[in-house]
Amino acid sequence: MEKDIKRKFNFLKVYSGLLTVVVIVGFLTAFKQINSNPHFKEIDVERINIVEKDGKLKMVISNDESQHPGIVDGKVLPPRKRHPGIIFFNDDGDECGGLGFGGDKNGAGMVYSVDQYQNDQIMQLQYSQQPDSDQKLIRSYGVKMWDRPDNFTLGRFLKVNDSLKKLNNKKMYYAELEKMETKGLLGKERLFLGKTTNNDFGLFLRDDKGQPRIKIYIDRHNRAVLEALDDHGKEIGFRNKN
Repeated sequence: MEKDIKRKFNFLKVYSGLLTVVVIVGFLTAFKQINSNPHFKEIDVERINIVEKDGKLKMVISNDESQHPGIVDGKVLPPRKRHPGIIFFNDDGDECGGLGFGGDKNGAGMVYSVDQYQNDQIMQLQYSQQPDSDQKLIRSYGVKMWDRPDNFTLGRFLKVNDSLKKLNNKKMYYAELEKMETKGLLGKERLFLGKTTNNDFGLFLRDDKGQPRIKIYIDRHNRAVLEALDDHGKEIGFRNKN
């Protein structure tokens, strides 16, 4: 009886010692993990969501299949086809810009966009190319800037656009879009600095109605061109194209 009690006591001492070692090792391992960032030499992933501590989405890095559809006025947009790249979200949770890219032998491009608050892009760094009917490349790249209204947000446009689509009347749909365009509700391009599809390289400025007003460029024949136009497109300034 005494030997049996002693044997059990020795077993408990050994078990207690092993348990203590396991607890210490586990604590040290957990402490090390807390105080050191995991390191990956290489990782394959289809999408990464960057979030704040409260879970608010700030940035998405994704392939095309898993790309985020976007958020407008706090609402996630319906699933849609989007390019792979990066999408940024502001403190309200709405999409506010991004980087998209894609391309193959039929065409290629890349765009970095900065969005106006609660609206579409107001600045882009863009590049695109595609073959023409003779398989010669048509290429354009540069910086574009837009003006957009404060009283007609992207959220409002999407609601109007959805209502028009539900009418199933293409003629009416495009007529209403043209009206919004004329009123300046869809934004107006104001500046392009870069190379056009006509192989002109320079600065192209438009007025608040989107009409070309000043062109300063080198054309495809290496001739310097300076043009000033009125709001009807009529030339009113110096032009040198010898």
